[in-house]
Amino acid sequence: MDPLFEGIAFRDPAGARRNISRLAPHLPERGLATLERLIRQVPDPDSALNHLERYAKISAQPLRQLFSPISRLRASLTIFSHSHFLAETLYRHPELLEWTLRKEKLYRVLSRDEFRSDLGWLDAASSDADVARTLGRFKRMHVLRIALRDLLGLATLAEVTLELSNLADAVLQGAQEQVQQQLLRRFGRPLAPAESGPIECEFAVLALGKLGALELNYSSDIDLMFLYARDGETAGPIRVSNRDFATQLAHRLTSVLSHRTVEGSCYRIDLRLRPEGSMGELVLPLQSMMQYYHRRARDWELQMLIKARPAAGSARLGHSFLKMVEDLIYQTTTDFSTVERMAQTRDRMRRDLGLRAKRGLNVKLARGGIRDIEFLVQCMQRLYGGRDRWVRSGGTLYGLHRLRDKGYISTPDYSKLNAAYLYLRALEHRLQLEHDRQTHTIPDKQEAQMLLSRRMQGEASPRSAGPGLLSQVQTHLTQVTEIYDRVIGAQKPTLAVPLSPAPESAGGEEHVEKHTAHSWRSQLRHIDKHHPDLAGIISSLPIRWGSHHFEHFINKVISMPALLAEFEEQPRLMSCVGDLIEHSPFVAEHLIRHPSDVQHLKTIASAAGEPAPGAEARSAGGRGTEKGSHETPVPCEPADLLESDAPLPEKSEALRRRYRRRMLQILGESIHSRHPIFSTLQKTSDLADEVIGAAYEIAVQEVCRRSKQSRPEHPLQVIALGRLGMREFDLGSDADLVFALPDDAVSEKPFWTSVVERLINVISSYTQEGIIFTVDTRLRPMGRDGELVQTESSFKRYFAQKAEAWEGIAYMKARAVAGDLPRGTKFLSELQEVDWRRYGMSSNLGATLVTMRRKLEEEQGPTHPFKAGAGGYYDIDFILLYLRLRDAGLFFRSLNTPERIEVLRTAGSLTTSQAETLARLAVFFRSLDHGLRVSAGATNKIPTSRRQLEMVTELLGRWSGVRPREKPLADLAAQVRAETRQLFSQIFAETDSPHTAG
Repeated sequence: MDPLFEGIAFRDPAGARRNISRLAPHLPERGLATLERLIRQVPDPDSALNHLERYAKISAQPLRQLFSPISRLRASLTIFSHSHFLAETLYRHPELLEWTLRKEKLYRVLSRDEFRSDLGWLDAASSDADVARTLGRFKRMHVLRIALRDLLGLATLAEVTLELSNLADAVLQGAQEQVQQQLLRRFGRPLAPAESGPIECEFAVLALGKLGALELNYSSDIDLMFLYARDGETAGPIRVSNRDFATQLAHRLTSVLSHRTVEGSCYRIDLRLRPEGSMGELVLPLQSMMQYYHRRARDWELQMLIKARPAAGSARLGHSFLKMVEDLIYQTTTDFSTVERMAQTRDRMRRDLGLRAKRGLNVKLARGGIRDIEFLVQCMQRLYGGRDRWVRSGGTLYGLHRLRDKGYISTPDYSKLNAAYLYLRALEHRLQLEHDRQTHTIPDKQEAQMLLSRRMQGEASPRSAGPGLLSQVQTHLTQVTEIYDRVIGAQKPTLAVPLSPAPESAGGEEHVEKHTAHSWRSQLRHIDKHHPDLAGIISSLPIRWGSHHFEHFINKVISMPALLAEFEEQPRLMSCVGDLIEHSPFVAEHLIRHPSDVQHLKTIASAAGEPAPGAEARSAGGRGTEKGSHETPVPCEPADLLESDAPLPEKSEALRRRYRRRMLQILGESIHSRHPIFSTLQKTSDLADEVIGAAYEIAVQEVCRRSKQSRPEHPLQVIALGRLGMREFDLGSDADLVFALPDDAVSEKPFWTSVVERLINVISSYTQEGIIFTVDTRLRPMGRDGELVQTESSFKRYFAQKAEAWEGIAYMKARAVAGDLPRGTKFLSELQEVDWRRYGMSSNLGATLVTMRRKLEEEQGPTHPFKAGAGGYYDIDFILLYLRLRDAGLFFRSLNTPERIEVLRTAGSLTTSQAETLARLAVFFRSLDHGLRVSAGATNKIPTSRRQLEMVTELLGRWSGVRPREKPLADLAAQVRAETRQLFSQIFAETDSPHTAG
């Protein structure tokens, strides 16, 4: 043994000596010293030397290349020390090491779209075997990159599992598209009958289990389920039913993904979670899927849908299905009967699957193991998710975080469960990486345990040897078991449920009526001792449906003397809070989490004047703050934070607090002060503008700091579309944003792309303060395939030549919200001129829009009846777009629906009667939607529970001027939709009317 290597704990010193002697002639000067230094740092020196010697023998690349730079040698020894499977990859493809170490690949998480772009388009003429080999090599090279990031400590567990999932999605999508193209050539497009003529039948691949949760392992099976839209037949030379087409597609896709090649197979596919399991059909139409889950699915089948998501094919079809079954998944009770039934299923699963692990400790199936943690989180999500949408999440870590965030799991329990899950999943990864095997079992032999312990710690001489590893594992298993048994097994039907509204059943509602007057009696006695007047106010509050939330709020306030004094000093403040808690679970939970935020409601509570309900139905209001708005913006904290040198997380948290408090004010004005609905949406839009503008500045500063360059000469144009574009943004809305640059700033595109990525992260990432809102960038030219930042000319070319009509229509409701506002407004004016010339001057404009509207009605109407269904809000939107394009192509710099109606009335495109009707209908739809959002969550249908129905009915009356109590809300909504459709048909009746140049 060379003296340099003395003291290294080789398991086979003689073998190590032979390897060193064989390697020495191939090493550069001082190569042995470098090798010795790095060998001491890896957890398995024997394996590292064995693989290095073999690499030198069979690789086409000289060994000396690994030493320049040293990072190559460090990376290769790390791989050789952990994984025989990945070592084989480097033997076959030594060039992948250089590719893996590129900074743009090694130091960041790749998205699904980036993986899909890297894969490229597969030749439709290729055989399934060729496609399987291509996909296998693609997967293997990227697993090498992901594993190296993992083993070098450059990625967290969450990032590793996310990338593995993104990679699987891209492979699935690539395979699905290639197979489908071959079937389309043979059979033609699968078509389904519809009112307006045949439409293409969509096909979706749903991922379940760890892939569905975006928490895939290195060597996981992937659980899939297939569905297609509806029955029909193909339109090609060989005609087959849509069922046959979809079945062939599913069979071929499964075969390609699981086909074994010289590069290995892509994935082991498990289809047993589909309806009826192995006995069921491979693929079902949407209607049959719905009937199965509504009528026959068992508890565990509903529970597994918590992790379901579209992974390939039509995302729209997949999301439609999941939206339709979402209420079933979270249809829970408070007596833990659902949880107990699932616990029995869990125990049966453990007994069945535990038989497979004959020797060693299985970290997945053991009591307190990975499966128990995942099962516990899902049980709690089902238990509370029916009442609290916030806890609905497919990922285990994300779901666990949200349960803690809402108080359903205590902070100490969360810490133990989170630590156990991270440790056991990391251990599982180290076990699977070695030979690419789906194993979860710690080996029996002490030597193997010591090696595993070193691999877990990433060093040659760990602080704890084999027994220490088992001790750590056992500590985690014991803590998880104790929590599981206490939280699930030991619960009684009388358990009080924190932060959840009253039960939805009839019996539950009777319970609430009895409970309301007495639920906070003990707290009142305490308050009465020091604040008798306040106790009197609280006891007289007309709180019924919000009693559980109010009780929890009083529990918080009772330990805050300063806040109690505030309430006593301003008696109306408690009445305001009670009114908000009674009518909005969202506001209630805000105040429970942040009771001190009630100070931002003081001006609202003290205001005497109230705008008359229904004011907007009589007049299309302007943009300004109307009389009696009592708007009291919350100052930034501190005001100069954005210009300070504070770190990014601090700025981001401050922005979230600002948004949270201002949104509370806006909702307070809306619900308690009864402000007109479009005034509320205007303020919410202004708040979103402010957030985007602040996030833009934060992002620019951060990118300048990181890249050490100054701000470019040409600012970015941040453009909003959709509800934010038309200034009708609401609670729970996504912000549709696109990003444009002047043509002469094309060289600055990389800088601004980094800014956009940072901006999205600042707004949409989840922190302790929560998410602000979701940013959606898919409306950019070419959608997901298009660049995030594009030049003005590329936008114009796309809309002049390639864009579909619906895309052009989307940009008719756009405005600049951040960056270069004057340039953005000018650009949109020019872009809308392109749209007008292409669509507005068309002789069949009306027919085109009617066809487009019918398609939306067919595709989205069943799940979004008040928006996309017959007579829904889209009817109003299409009327206004049609008249605008037909008569002048007017550029609206910034107008909401009432203002657009007024412009068209003034221009003579609408009669006064039509304008008044449209304004009244628009107020009704937006009031109903807003009421559903603040009281029942982001639902799309009239609620069936008495509690939510009464909340929405009361709120609708406050904003719309109608009196829903005179007629059932469902009947009233049907009447409004019928009136809207009648007006739509009337205005579109003459689609060949002459167009006016403007």
